[in-house]
Amino acid sequence: MSTRDYTSMKGLGEFIRTQRELANLSLRQLADLAKVSNPYLSQVERGLYKPSAEVLKQLANALHLSAETFFMQAGLLDDDIYKEASDQVESAIKLDLRLTPDQKDTLIRVYRGFVGDR
Repeated sequence: MSTRDYTSMKGLGEFIRTQRELANLSLRQLADLAKVSNPYLSQVERGLYKPSAEVLKQLANALHLSAETFFMQAGLLDDDIYKEASDQVESAIKLDLRLTPDQKDTLIRVYRGFVGDR
């Protein structure tokens, strides 16, 4: 395993652990909800094992998050999907005739503040 792969798996594991902690779930509780074994989830969180797309989907569902977020963290999705979605949101704001130019500008700045620079 390359250093890059290990770093990627470690980052994914830390992301999963953080999401679990934010949901106030124990390792055992999340494992039960995601229908995976407790030792397996522990290995994933420590970056020792790379979960399949199906396991990532189960974890996302258990944590009430999008599978795409987990796929992105695992390096299975490109950032392009988020760029395209952001462009569509900003275009919709700009085309809304009910908003003033100042309101449009403010909304776009707020939106960018929430989604960050992707």
